[in-house]
Amino acid sequence: MESKEAVKLLGFWVSPFSFRVEWALRLKGVEYEYIEEDILNKSPLLLEVNPVNKKVPVLIHGDKVILESFIILEYIDETWKQFPIMPQDPYDRAMARFWAKFAEEKFRKSASRACTEGEDKEAYLKEAVECLEKIEQELIKGKSKFFGGETIGYLDIAIGWISYWLPVWEEVGFTTIVDPIRFPATAGWAENFRNDPVVKDKLPPRDKMVVYYQWQSKKIGAQRTSARKG
Repeated sequence: MESKEAVKLLGFWVSPFSFRVEWALRLKGVEYEYIEEDILNKSPLLLEVNPVNKKVPVLIHGDKVILESFIILEYIDETWKQFPIMPQDPYDRAMARFWAKFAEEKFRKSASRACTEGEDKEAYLKEAVECLEKIEQELIKGKSKFFGGETIGYLDIAIGWISYWLPVWEEVGFTTIVDPIRFPATAGWAENFRNDPVVKDKLPPRDKMVVYYQWQSKKIGAQRTSARKG
């Protein structure tokens, strides 16, 4: 029986990790209270429920506190059974987790660094493109609208940042990673994903994102310059 306890989500307006959780909750039709966090002035609630990492997202379900977006996604899927997002086949489930981890630990990090000022920008760009080639092949192999078939699933939600955040990073960094000619399957998936009703109305304002990431890029560049001088 599905729980009727109150659901709260602590997030940050530009965090793709927070949006992953919101997309999953919306897909499941779960009512929740969203609480915006100021990452520069963290609330007493955030410090109470996540005292070690002090990061968002945090899902509070009744008296349960769940941390880390991937763990939260699986908790949501297990708690609210309607519209499963995890593949039912054990092998497919393991592969979805593998690709989610690959995109998070390899592709996202190299892509974000490729779009930031720095001496290693070209090296990170090369690594990002190589990672995307692997993701593209996985999409082509599936030959469907989304990774999980014709409807959004766990892996789509896990790497949804590619569809909306990555183009902003590319603009800020004057870089192209997802060339639609070279990566047509990824470009097609990205358009399908960000235009899905679950996602389309739950995205941060693009103009505001550009300003934020421009500020962040300059901040990182200044830190690297200072570190070299030091």
